[in-house]
Amino acid sequence: MSVHERAGTPARPEDLVDVAALLAAYRDTRPDPSVDVQRVAFGTSGHRGSALTATFNDDHIAATSQAIVEYRAAQGTDGPLFLGRDSHALSEPAWRTAAEVFAANDVDVVIDSRDGLTPTPAISHAILVANATGPAHPADGVVVTPSHNPPADGGFKYNPPDGGPAGTEATSWIANRANELLEAGLQGVRRRGFDAAAAHRYDYLGEYVAQFDQVLDMAAIRDAGVTIGADPLGGASVDYWGAIAERYGLDLTVVNPDVDPAFGFMPLDWDGKIRMDCSSPHAMALLRERMSTVPAPFRIATGNDADADRHGIVTADGGLMNPNHYLAVAIGYLYAHRPGWPATAGIGKTAVSSSMIDRVAADLGRTLVEVPVGFKWFVPGLRSGEIGFGGEESAGASFLRRDGSPWSTDKDGLLLALLASEITAVTGRTPSEHYRDLTGRFGEPAYARTDVACSREDKAALSKLDASAVTATELAGDPITAKLTRAPGNDAPIGGLKVVTEAGWFAARPSGTEDVYKVYAESFRGADHLTLIQSQARDVVAAALGS
Repeated sequence: MSVHERAGTPARPEDLVDVAALLAAYRDTRPDPSVDVQRVAFGTSGHRGSALTATFNDDHIAATSQAIVEYRAAQGTDGPLFLGRDSHALSEPAWRTAAEVFAANDVDVVIDSRDGLTPTPAISHAILVANATGPAHPADGVVVTPSHNPPADGGFKYNPPDGGPAGTEATSWIANRANELLEAGLQGVRRRGFDAAAAHRYDYLGEYVAQFDQVLDMAAIRDAGVTIGADPLGGASVDYWGAIAERYGLDLTVVNPDVDPAFGFMPLDWDGKIRMDCSSPHAMALLRERMSTVPAPFRIATGNDADADRHGIVTADGGLMNPNHYLAVAIGYLYAHRPGWPATAGIGKTAVSSSMIDRVAADLGRTLVEVPVGFKWFVPGLRSGEIGFGGEESAGASFLRRDGSPWSTDKDGLLLALLASEITAVTGRTPSEHYRDLTGRFGEPAYARTDVACSREDKAALSKLDASAVTATELAGDPITAKLTRAPGNDAPIGGLKVVTEAGWFAARPSGTEDVYKVYAESFRGADHLTLIQSQARDVVAAALGS
């Protein structure tokens, strides 16, 4: 993966999207449903695209919203629908399109009482609170966001009454129905003007912030005087951080309160694009630079992506933490400091997360629940208490309230960001210091993700591969201990292949957007051994595919 020559440097005027042209394209461009890429398609986080490429336009959102109306009716979901948006330029017009369709279908649309931006976890939290008593009229929600994607992108995701990302059964039904409506020229889509002033209103920020001490030890953070810098990266968490600081008396500074739909204040990411990826050292360059001064301005600094479902942790003593490293530390701390959690609560991780988590789980004596990629797989466990924590390698996680009840069944970047301060306050040591302790006990893993070019036919075959197709018995000099095409934690297909040894592993999964497959790999024997695993992974996959 080559890194752009200006990665990590400030964006220039020529890097910025033409917001006026983008909004005009959203309104005026009509997608052609006979072209595959212009159809509605739900990935792990909803439908995403750009108005400039006819992949995220008014027609898409109108059709998808009507499909959601019909889906929720078929499921008996007839309560309020919580509707929120982030700060991307396309989010507000798409939010309005959706509201117009929902209102025309007599859906009780719930919008922000402050007319502000709404993080994904605040929508999930609101759904869970509304449904906590098993109401006769269950609530669900929609978040208009493409998460950390570039400024020209839009996104639209549905959260059913369980509060988490919709599962494949729901998203497939919604996408298929939306495409039928596109093919019919939107016949069947009901729509009328939306009167925001008369809509059902809900204080997302106030309700979410008021209950934060039910999931984190806010008093400990306050009393320890942990100095915190929070960078919303121009996203939906911007007002939430100030409200959290004020309510709980924290020494917290919002280091960048600016909101700009072009995100012109962002450094360029690894490929030269603007991307609000709080786990990227390039996108987080300004905060990292600020924390590298002596003395550092904050003990803990954090970043969030545009809808605040991801977290980035920067410490004065360790810089920007690798998401896998922080997940391992968070798990070790939480299971030692949450006596109100069920004694049987397991630890949820995705199949491509670090095996450091496996070692921490074994040391804690907790069950490891390994699932495919996608936060939706953690939802049942978080609701039931079967798992106390669910985390993805891509810097997304959530966990239970202190009493063991669910908090958010979608990723919560504010929660994980502020947990770093609780860890520091309670233990007197930063998450970076704790991770160094873990490597001293369990070894220091080397982890990387690479892309391998392949045909569409091979991508399709890889996604349906059976473990019996793998004939190799060794990987990088070690006996293979597991060949997985289904996740051990729930027996769901992982959409690819994972091969494991005592010293390392690799997982290969086809990309949903490019003619490549992604290879995630890890070694507990260092960088050279990791390189050998990556090289041999290609051979193992090629042999299994017969190519």
